[in-house]
Amino acid sequence: MNFIIQNVLIPVESGYTTVDVQVVDGKIAAIAPQIDAIAPIIDGKNKLLLPGFFNAHTHSSEMWQRGIMSVLPLELWLAELYDFAPLDPEQVYLSALGTAVETLLSGGTSVVDHLVLIPGLELETIATAVRAYREVGIRAFIAPLIQDESITAGIPSGESAQIHEPYFRSTAATLEIIEEAVRQFHRPEEGVNILVAPTGIQLCSDALFTGCIELSNRYNLCRHSHLLETKAQEKLALEKYGCTAVEHLWHIGFLGDRTSLAHCVWLTDADIAILAQTQSTVVHNPLSNLRLGSGIAPILKYLQAGVNVTFGCDGASSNDSQDLLEAIKIGSILHNVTDLDYQHWITPRQSVEMASLGGATGLNLADKLGSLTVGKQADLVLYDLTNLSLLPRTDPIGLLVLGRPTNVVDHVWVNGKQIVADGNVTTINVDNLRQELFNRSQWETSRKSQTAAQLELHYRTVMGL
Repeated sequence: MNFIIQNVLIPVESGYTTVDVQVVDGKIAAIAPQIDAIAPIIDGKNKLLLPGFFNAHTHSSEMWQRGIMSVLPLELWLAELYDFAPLDPEQVYLSALGTAVETLLSGGTSVVDHLVLIPGLELETIATAVRAYREVGIRAFIAPLIQDESITAGIPSGESAQIHEPYFRSTAATLEIIEEAVRQFHRPEEGVNILVAPTGIQLCSDALFTGCIELSNRYNLCRHSHLLETKAQEKLALEKYGCTAVEHLWHIGFLGDRTSLAHCVWLTDADIAILAQTQSTVVHNPLSNLRLGSGIAPILKYLQAGVNVTFGCDGASSNDSQDLLEAIKIGSILHNVTDLDYQHWITPRQSVEMASLGGATGLNLADKLGSLTVGKQADLVLYDLTNLSLLPRTDPIGLLVLGRPTNVVDHVWVNGKQIVADGNVTTINVDNLRQELFNRSQWETSRKSQTAAQLELHYRTVMGL
């Protein structure tokens, strides 16, 4: 679709300016004070145009368990999550739709879905998520979550000898599934990307990591993983490797400019230097880190060291939403209490750049996405500056990042295709989605995870509780 957004506000170094923005064949063709109208016109008066943000780490199917998960640390929380994980492809489809819609309506045009796979239906799970994201029209980076060790292996042994059940699927079989997913679904030119995505050092062997590295190199795929989300994982890495997890991933070659790493809470200064040297990206998930008591990632240290940082919502049962603007706000102002030097604090403009260009950089797409630049693909979001939550008129980006913006996304385009107009998603029937989510769920207040109960005593012992 070709069109012109007229009289729209965009940020410039000295503040803001009003311009026309022309989109031709899915790309930004011109940005100028006035462009002759040779295409359909979008009225941009009293609206702010920004590049689309990246929801750079989430797990879509967790939507089915939001609001119900117990107050537990990650290792026990995961046991509960898996005990009640949905095993229905239709649920995968609906929750991917919901994740896409909530991301879009909070400023995101891309989502990195660390997709939990249904055992025995792995390729069908991926195909289902692909279908959902295609229907909505959001740019999708599907990172099938894989492991080859059982859940008990994710907790440090401490001084006790631990025997873990073998994982139900072999490392080789898992890698075959990912390679077949690449063959079937990896279509970057169509807005669907497959990433190699071992869940993390806590549940993955070196064989799985190195297999992912080989697939990444062969098919030019980005890499994604959790990294040192909890103190327990820091302890586990020292048990497994005799060094930090970052040092180990560096030695085996997993880090690099196509690698994004979620959380990164428990890193040393030497680890941070390695991330900077390898040009790896940190995905900051502040809400889940707080929800699960994992800690506060040293984001200001990362930025000062030159590490690329972007934001993610994380899964909707550790957040418990997919409000990207909320994640950006908390992920910015949270760090005002970690460093007394206010000159290091994150400004609203820095936050916007981290959420847009930072996300594109982490996926090796900074030349194509992430900024209002002529020649880049038109993944754009138009915000309504007359909305009550963005008034009175002060600094538009300050209001967007520091305020509590509600229903402020007016239009969204992905690759020049409009998928939100006048605040409504146009590609699917959101009312039907809402009704399906309602019909397939029920009110709950509590439940008991047998697996979490079995692991709790050992967890408390090794963590000194």
